[in-house]
Amino acid sequence: MKFFPQLPATCPARVIAGMVLCLLVSACGTGIEVTEHVTDKDVRRVMGQIDTRQPAVTLEAYVDSLQAWKIGKRFWVADDKVTEMLADTEGYDKDTLHLTGHVLTYRGHTKSGSFLYGDNRRIYIDFDDEQTGLSLQYRIKSRDENHDIFSLPMLIDLDMVNHVARQLVSKEFYIRTPIWYDRQTEHMMDGRRFIKVMIDSVLPGNEVLPLRVLFTAVDSGERAMVWMSDNVSTMHGRDFDALFVANDPHLSYPAISDENWRLITCGQIVVGMTKEECLLSLGTPKHIAERPDQGGLKEYWYYDGGSYLYFVDGLLSQFRK
Repeated sequence: MKFFPQLPATCPARVIAGMVLCLLVSACGTGIEVTEHVTDKDVRRVMGQIDTRQPAVTLEAYVDSLQAWKIGKRFWVADDKVTEMLADTEGYDKDTLHLTGHVLTYRGHTKSGSFLYGDNRRIYIDFDDEQTGLSLQYRIKSRDENHDIFSLPMLIDLDMVNHVARQLVSKEFYIRTPIWYDRQTEHMMDGRRFIKVMIDSVLPGNEVLPLRVLFTAVDSGERAMVWMSDNVSTMHGRDFDALFVANDPHLSYPAISDENWRLITCGQIVVGMTKEECLLSLGTPKHIAERPDQGGLKEYWYYDGGSYLYFVDGLLSQFRK
């Protein structure tokens, strides 16, 4: 749709400004609401006005270095793309290897390349595949060995997995995320948040989220798992302290009734809830639009998929999920 006719290049700026003003005025008379675009900064500002305190749990970080590796150290292969990191040798055909789920055992490493071309120097790490018995050589640029925490793409350090497991297994926490996964199929399933769970085991995950945390809901016995990052991952939204808390979060919100808290744990909302209750139930909205008028402060929260919440003076008035 074209709002303006073709204007001459010499049309004065004041004429164009006048036309824009007329269109805005006419829009107000036709029921079209002109609202200010709300940025991410505005969302953070509104969220900052809502108390969502939650006691976090911080795990002891796992620290490692290539120089500290001992012969026999074990790694889980997270993806067949690990073959792209392997050196070409006569001992195997990289194009036919399928190593996902295999365990590789460290046998030592060597360095090669010219000291005049530091970026081209490589470390060759020797592994034995426990499943096939093959001897493999993993290549990595030598400058990577100087990282404080040494990790290898497509490989998950089983010492790291065991380090996390020792801190979590057989302990109870309150889960913060409703995004659960089936243990067998790994398909996403509807979960609950802020309920007590028992950690059953910690297993290797995938290349992006290297840990799988298996748990059982204490109240129902439901069994599920979540994917979790380690302390070197860039996926900070899936750190342990983003997924679990040590204490019952309901204790931090004594003003929320037991019935509303039950709805919150199931990701449900009802008219009359406060913004704090809605935020706990559904999470942070994508956009927020505020519009004060004579009847009070009206506020829209917009979520993905066309969902929205409509608040009047801080209480939920209507919504669409």
